[in-house]
Amino acid sequence: MKPKHTRLFVKPGCPWCEEVVEWLDSRGYAYETLDVIRNAAARAEMLSLTGQTRAPSIELDGHVLADFGADELEEWLRQLGYET
Repeated sequence: MKPKHTRLFVKPGCPWCEEVVEWLDSRGYAYETLDVIRNAAARAEMLSLTGQTRAPSIELDGHVLADFGADELEEWLRQLGYET
């Protein structure tokens, strides 16, 4: 099962953000990308959801993971019961 609604909060030039984008793309995940540097509303929302300003942060069907790499994402998705 894949999530129905995925939003990825990123910062341009962030190597962890790029790693996560590649990971999601290679597995066919659909997601909305929110640039927290260029979009103040996205930055404020990420801060509200996660309590921090570190990227990447992701929201999947109401579940939130902040400041992670691809390995942490994969484990988190398994724990939630999503395909990896």
